[in-house]
Amino acid sequence: MFGLVLFLAGCNSSSQEKDTSFQSISTEGQLSNADIIRNPVSATAPLDTANIAKIQFDSTTYHFGEVFEGDKVTHKFSFTNTGKTPLIISDARSTCGCTVPKWPDTPIAPGEKGEIEVRFDTKGKSGRQSKPVTITANTYPSTTRIYLTGMVRMTNDE
Repeated sequence: MFGLVLFLAGCNSSSQEKDTSFQSISTEGQLSNADIIRNPVSATAPLDTANIAKIQFDSTTYHFGEVFEGDKVTHKFSFTNTGKTPLIISDARSTCGCTVPKWPDTPIAPGEKGEIEVRFDTKGKSGRQSKPVTITANTYPSTTRIYLTGMVRMTNDE
């Protein structure tokens, strides 16, 4: 019985050691760039974000005007990596299945351009629409939003 108590206590203390080993604060009290990329929510000032990837879109909103219900709207959002390390987009998501993004699956070098293509299927939609796409990348902050906006008219509207 005593051995079991020692075993459980030993397991408990080693798990506590593991928890403290994941602290993101360096010995100088500042976060490293890798820490910012892994967990930007925990990042607090002062931070050195000068040496990370940065995504800069030519435009974050595309106004597609008026279309009829059932039309498909496609737009390519152009961006540049204005940072100092390769830009890696890990995900791009919309709030519904009617809006589907495609993003580069290879790193974008500093100074290079890339595109994210977004396709919006207006089937079953009507009225004013604003469809956000959230891009997750190795940037600070780790997410950026782009939008498709416009008006969808029913085919029998005059």
